[in-house]
Amino acid sequence: MADPATYRPAPGTIPTQPGVYRFSDPSGTVVYVGKAKNLRQRLSSYFADPAGLHFRTQTMVRTASKVEWTVVQNELESLQLEYTWIKQYDPRFNVKYRDDKSYPWVCITWGDEFPRVFVGRGAQRTPHRYYGPYAQAWAIRETIDSLLRVFPMRSCSNGVFRNAAASGRPCLLGYIGKCSAPCVGRIDADDHRELAADVCDFLAGNTNHLVRRLRTQMLAASDELEFEKAAVLRDQLTALESATERNAIVLGDATDADVIALASDELEVAIQVFHVRHGRVRGQRGWVADRADDSSLGELVENFCLQLYADANLAQISGGIPREVLLPVEPASGEALADLLSDVRGSRVRVGVPQRGDKRVLLDTVARNAAEALTLHKTRRASDLATRNQALEELQDALGLDAPPLRIECYDVSHLQGTEVVASMVVFEDGLARKSEYRRFLIKTVEGSNDVAAMHEVITRRMRRYLDDQASLTGEEAVLVDATTGVARKFAYRPSLIVVDGGAPQVAAAQDALASLGLGGIPVIGLAKRLEEVWLAEEEFPLILPRSSEGLYLLQRARDEAHRFAIAHHRGRRSKTMVDSLLDGVPGLGELRRKALLAHFGSMRKLRAAGVEDIALVPGIGVKTAEAVKAALDARPAGEALNTATGEIEQT
Repeated sequence: MADPATYRPAPGTIPTQPGVYRFSDPSGTVVYVGKAKNLRQRLSSYFADPAGLHFRTQTMVRTASKVEWTVVQNELESLQLEYTWIKQYDPRFNVKYRDDKSYPWVCITWGDEFPRVFVGRGAQRTPHRYYGPYAQAWAIRETIDSLLRVFPMRSCSNGVFRNAAASGRPCLLGYIGKCSAPCVGRIDADDHRELAADVCDFLAGNTNHLVRRLRTQMLAASDELEFEKAAVLRDQLTALESATERNAIVLGDATDADVIALASDELEVAIQVFHVRHGRVRGQRGWVADRADDSSLGELVENFCLQLYADANLAQISGGIPREVLLPVEPASGEALADLLSDVRGSRVRVGVPQRGDKRVLLDTVARNAAEALTLHKTRRASDLATRNQALEELQDALGLDAPPLRIECYDVSHLQGTEVVASMVVFEDGLARKSEYRRFLIKTVEGSNDVAAMHEVITRRMRRYLDDQASLTGEEAVLVDATTGVARKFAYRPSLIVVDGGAPQVAAAQDALASLGLGGIPVIGLAKRLEEVWLAEEEFPLILPRSSEGLYLLQRARDEAHRFAIAHHRGRRSKTMVDSLLDGVPGLGELRRKALLAHFGSMRKLRAAGVEDIALVPGIGVKTAEAVKAALDARPAGEALNTATGEIEQT
């Protein structure tokens, strides 16, 4: 690989104007394309300390041997040039959005004498017509099955078609009326192509004229007393309406739009797209990609749109650029993206962020699909044995451990302005979450927003229990079960690695707690969320793991799980405090009855919405007490609660 210093431009030669740049390898192949508002500032960042670059960026600058740039006048020109170069060169180091799964499409073999309809996946061939992709293969197969009752075009393979033609007998579909049997001459090529054209119209969303035509033919047959023909047309109309219902209308104004949403974390991003044509969702696709840098959501969305519409295959699948593109956030270049897509499409394309109405509801649906896709991707990644082993080995090497950290314990502290301070402990064994080992702590000795002291307390309490459990063991007793009570021990295992949510102060507090108990040999690290820095005990500077590191990914999962567990505990405590403060002083309502109310209704919102009769149904709550409870709730506006620490009303 080349040393970036060998081809770094001389100081002062890079202009400060906006432009587009490209890195090329020794063979002249373009490996990366990017744009910048200030070329000098952006390109200089690539030739800074390699340790501060993302692993993918480090590889790119070492692979390249030359950098070139083109100055442009404005944001639109830079976007157009970047789009053109990405489409032309397909650079290997630009973020590649890869399909998170394979989606089926419907093909009409329009180039055949007798076109065939079938559901498939993979590459597409011309001059056939393709529709989709569709989210569920079974759903589109049911739709095609219903459609063949109305338009009985050929759906058999070429081998079946030739065998039927040779024998002079149609296949089963011909006998049951789901194929017009062109193989045996029941229908000529022109009439069969008309059936195929009707199927194409349906799949393209042009269903209204098909329904009107069948209804007109049915009424005409009935008027002419051809009741058997009218009954057949009636059944076909019913089947067509059934197939139409499966392609539900989601936007009432016959909108043509691509609805794009994303879900991301520090390492990866999942993107989902719904292709809406004529007001119906005609296709759904998903992509997952590694985050190569700290790009904003607007930059991620913009880069994705450039790749989506620059790829000829993707454009063919989605039907090209629609009249409208709905995004979750404004693109980084603002209106420039809309201008670029308008130029490519040849007519105006609106790019916007819906705020309300049906389009906003659909965007929220797409966003939920993106979140689920990211969760599923991470679950598959975390459950892979080879990946888990790689993560543990990377942590062993990076942290200088004697052995892989087979048991990782991660701690987090949660509170609301110093009130209801709680902590959580989550456990990962062999790289997998061990939820039966999770523990919650109610901080007892610390008051106010002192995360460092709270971390010291929770580590001290956990490790003291470990020492107590170890001291009670005799001979070869089972470590996990107390010999006298038969109850499972909660803290009998020694952690291989302790991870705290925070930086150097939290690490020092945990290290001090371990040292005070004589357990200084247990390694402790902190994971700071903002820059994902790994802080080691007694080290002045943090350790920066590559963003592509499986070890960093494992630490992040543990940290995020500890945070989630602590937040859930804190919210539970806060709900109880809210009930206590709102209902404090209600005659005849003690602690047990307050707990019964919360357990019965589940939340303060449901308790507020309940009537006196509903409250009186709670065991131990009579009509008079229910009336007093309702009066107390009505006297305090929703969204306010009494802060038990200060005695003041605060928003909740």
